[in-house]
Parts: sequence; C-alpha cells; structure tokens
Amino acid sequence: MKTYAYAATFEPTEREGGFTVTFADVPEAITEGEDMADARAMAEDALGVALLTYLEMGRTLPVPTATEGVMVAPAPEVAMKIALIETFRAAGISRSELARRIGKDEKEARRLLDPDTSTKLPLMAAALAAMGQRLVIGLEAAE
Repeated sequence: MKTYAYAATFEPTEREGGFTVTFADVPEAITEGEDMADARAMAEDALGVALLTYLEMGRTLPVPTATEGVMVAPAPEVAMKIALIETFRAAGISRSELARRIGKDEKEARRLLDPDTSTKLPLMAAALAAMGQRLVIGLEAAE
C-alpha cells in the first residue's frame, strides 16, 4: 500500500509556542504554526502543495527516506488527487482513454487530473479502478 507520509521536523520558533516545520525529503515544504496543532495542520498543507507542484512540473515524487521526526501526510483529498495523477502517469494512457474507461468525456478527465480542481471521492475511486488500482482508507491515532 502506498502512502504519502513524510517525516517532518518541528522546531520551536523564537515566539512562544510557535514551531517551524521542515521535511528532509521534501525541502520545498517549509511552514510554521503558532502552536503544535496549527503547525501540524500547516505541515499537511505545505506537504500537499509541494507534492502537487512536483507533479505539475513533471517531476517524480521524492522517496520517503527520513525516519526521524513526526510522520505527516497531506489531507486525504489531496493524497487522493496525488495518487490519481501518479497512477494516470504510470498507466501510460491518454486522457481520452481514461475518459472512455470511466464513461465520461475528455473534459471531465482533464478536470479529474487537474491538481487545482476538487473531485468527488466516487469519481476518483472509479478512475483509479479503471487503471487497475483500488483506493484503501485507513485510520491512525491522532497526535
């Protein structure tokens, strides 16, 4: 099962209670928060934006190698979009072929693959299934 979690380092800032967050494997994802909860939320957002930017630029996503720190993943809807775009690229098919497989027009497939366009879960799951993948949702303890 593939996840998009990366180890984050939370360092206290000069202001009381604040934290700066960095990712060794995704150096473009740098953020800060006023407290640990805010820093964690900002880290999820920064990581998602960085990973989507990698894909928009045609780059492959970095392999998570860092093991020290707090594991952070993008918000679920962002992780699903990342998974969809990565799966589409690996499938080596055209947008028209994806559209045909899910019974939609090419314009809908284009929106489906647009990182800036939100897509409903059933359509993303159908598109992943049409490319031989299955969306799996899991739970973990909140920190």
